[in-house]
This record gives sequence, C-alpha cells and structure tokens, in this order.
Amino acid sequence: MTATRIRFTEYLDLDLDAEAWRCNRCDTELVSARQPYKEGCLVYERDPREVHPPLIEGAFTFSPDPDWVRILEFYCPGCGAQVETEYLPPGHPITVDIELDVDRLKARLASGEIRIEDGRLAVAEGREVSL
Repeated sequence: MTATRIRFTEYLDLDLDAEAWRCNRCDTELVSARQPYKEGCLVYERDPREVHPPLIEGAFTFSPDPDWVRILEFYCPGCGAQVETEYLPPGHPITVDIELDVDRLKARLASGEIRIEDGRLAVAEGREVSL
C-alpha cells in the first residue's frame, strides 16, 4: 500500500494521489473520491427470499417481504469482490455512507496534523485533533 492510500473498509481504499476510490483486492479504480464509491460498483438487486428463505409455511414465514425490502449488493467491476450490501425499502435511493471533504483531508495531511501510517489515519505526535 502506498503512503497516500487509506484503507476505509475491508475492500475499499482511498487513493489520495489519484483522488479515487479503489478496490484494495485488485486495485481497480472505482470512481472519483468526490463521488459516492457505490457509483463505481456493479449493482445486483437480490430477492430477499433468496437470502432469507422462509422458515415455516403460511402467511408469516420470517422471510422478508420483497414488497417491503430489497437487498442491493455492490461489486468491484474488476475482480468481482463484494464491496457492500444494503437493505432498503423499494424505491428508496441508494445510501451514501461515506462522504469526504477531500481538500480538507489533503490540507490536514499537508499541515502535519494527521498522517497516514500503515494505510490508516493517525494523529501526529504532540498534536490535538478536533473533529
């Protein structure tokens, strides 16, 4: 991992030099870091009954009703790694779960307030950080 890459999730890195989201399994660039990373992923909508099959017979089966919930799976277009999954009501827009101020992050790194250490953000020694 380069000094300008930050691990955000198990499968997702932020490449600050390229200002892009990247799959950390195959290094595929997904989309600009100024956009939601899900916009760069392949999306598969699953029937919730495939994932949670009925446990009993009858009207109330403990299986989610597809009229009330949908399951969206997000995949890396390069290697097919599943990056994220979300459960949403039908018609609900895809959620934005990570939103960054890329310019502010770069400024804080440049000032020495924070640093990237082993792919993680760390507070510089002797510095206090306010969130």
